Amino acid sequence: MLIVEGMFPFVAPDRWRQSFRKITEMPSGQIRFFGLAAVALGLMLMLLADH
Repeated sequence: MLIVEGMFPFVAPDRWRQSFRKITEMPSGQIRFFGLAAVALGLMLMLLADH
């Protein structure tokens, strides 16, 4: 997981910084939705990989 998360700032640090800045300006509800979607996607991928 950390390998994937580290690739974007390593490859394109300026673009990563811009994206991070935009995320900090989003409403809390939208950030929570993205977090929930990421958790759900991760759980589904784990379940699929387990079968």
